[in-house]
Amino acid sequence: MAMKKGFLTGALAGVSVAAVALAGAGLKWPAAMADERPAVNQIGAAPNFAPPPGAPFSFADIYERVAPAVVSIDVTTKVDKSAQMAELAKKFGLPTPPEPQGKKKTPKSAPKDQDEDQNDDQGDEGGDDGSGQAMASGSGFFISSDGYIVTNNHVVGDADTITVRLTDKREFKAKLIGRDEATDLAVIKVEGKDFPFVTFENKAKPRVGDWVIAVGNPFLLNTTATAGIVSAYGRNIGESFVDFLQIDAPINRGNSGGPTFDVYGRVIGVNTAIFSPTGGSVGIGFAIPADLAESITNRLMSGQPIVRGYLGAGVQDVAKEVAESLGVKPNTGVLVAEVTRGGPAEKAGVQNGDIILTLNGRPVNSREELVRGVALTEPGKPLNLQVLRAGKTVTLVATAGVRPSETALANRNNPEGGGTQGPEAAQPGKTTQLGLALSPITDAARRQFDIRTGTEGVLIAGVADGSDAARKGLRPGDVILSINQQSVNSPKAVADLVAAAAKAGRQSVFLLINRAGQTAPVVLKIEK
Repeated sequence: MAMKKGFLTGALAGVSVAAVALAGAGLKWPAAMADERPAVNQIGAAPNFAPPPGAPFSFADIYERVAPAVVSIDVTTKVDKSAQMAELAKKFGLPTPPEPQGKKKTPKSAPKDQDEDQNDDQGDEGGDDGSGQAMASGSGFFISSDGYIVTNNHVVGDADTITVRLTDKREFKAKLIGRDEATDLAVIKVEGKDFPFVTFENKAKPRVGDWVIAVGNPFLLNTTATAGIVSAYGRNIGESFVDFLQIDAPINRGNSGGPTFDVYGRVIGVNTAIFSPTGGSVGIGFAIPADLAESITNRLMSGQPIVRGYLGAGVQDVAKEVAESLGVKPNTGVLVAEVTRGGPAEKAGVQNGDIILTLNGRPVNSREELVRGVALTEPGKPLNLQVLRAGKTVTLVATAGVRPSETALANRNNPEGGGTQGPEAAQPGKTTQLGLALSPITDAARRQFDIRTGTEGVLIAGVADGSDAARKGLRPGDVILSINQQSVNSPKAVADLVAAAAKAGRQSVFLLINRAGQTAPVVLKIEK
């Protein structure tokens, strides 16, 4: 799945640990607590400290009860070292290393997580084909006495071998039972019986501000406990079906897949990601809530497929400037930026630039609301949509399809690359009020700019320096599909719609732009 910048989902265990001491110089007791301080009558005597009301005296009893159910998970994965080197060279602008000579192999891909330690020096060199082994570590916990363990998909999803280590130092080989990319959950199993286990708590949820305890395997320091509070509920981080629980109990690389407990020792979340500009904990961690985790893992354990509904439309929140250009209220509906060819949305008549207002009678005011609502719809069932199109409300009915895997969806979104400059150039027309020189899409233009067959609109042949279009990143070869939700097929159509918007007192217009097969919304100021 795709994460926001700064979010880390870590199965990596590091090779060094830095100890940090926290000084308490200058600490003062709050006035309300001043009279509750224990008196010290003898020099050198330890104060009889008691925590304030509402705080636990210690987490030790809880830890002793739950820690035996928490495990460390070590995985090995085959990796293509030459591919890794090429990726690093590309990232840092270095020359691409030569491909290794010898027999070619196609190993499994390495763990996709940016925090996982792909230390090739620890693995098999793999002969002359440049392949080796990556090793990574994460966390997990028993949820049954017969060996079922919950962890993250990004910890074990691509593993060749999985080894589970218990707190009593026993080690077991584990097998993957099932995994779900969309929620980043997985279930593995070890053979045996009478394992200590913990349970999910999905009814009596702690409040924001209540204590929590995280236990896991950060930086290979297995069975490490940290404590904090629930910081927030309903966090969205990247493209996910999960309303994450935010905690400030320190979790680091290697905590992925481990549990977060309430003060009764019940699992309230599965630790999955951190927000960190440094790579270490800054007190912002994210866990999959227990109710979702229990539902998905129960289905994985029983062998049930995880099937979600699918609309086949790329959607975005309606930004303020988009709302202003279309004359609608901000946070109203979601914008359709791209319709997948042959998908349920296209078959139902959904168009690029539509604003979806409701799904099955319920208002949708964010991308997450629509995506999750569609996903919860059983494939084959109707998706009743109300859309705003060119100032009018249109009712459409789509039939939910089966959502492809997250990997397949990510691959679909990769553009096929830009075209090469040919000897024939598009002939630009007069620069419009948008600072654009426009041209019809000719066969020569399609070859020159690699405009795909079926893409219809108006070609941007030139962009005026200093214009809003230039500042927004538009460039020759882009195709205008629509303006203010109305399709365009000629420079005159563009000019007419811009003039109509200016006459109506609009300061800007809303465009859908296609570049190399990808569609994006752009709002441009109308220049006087």
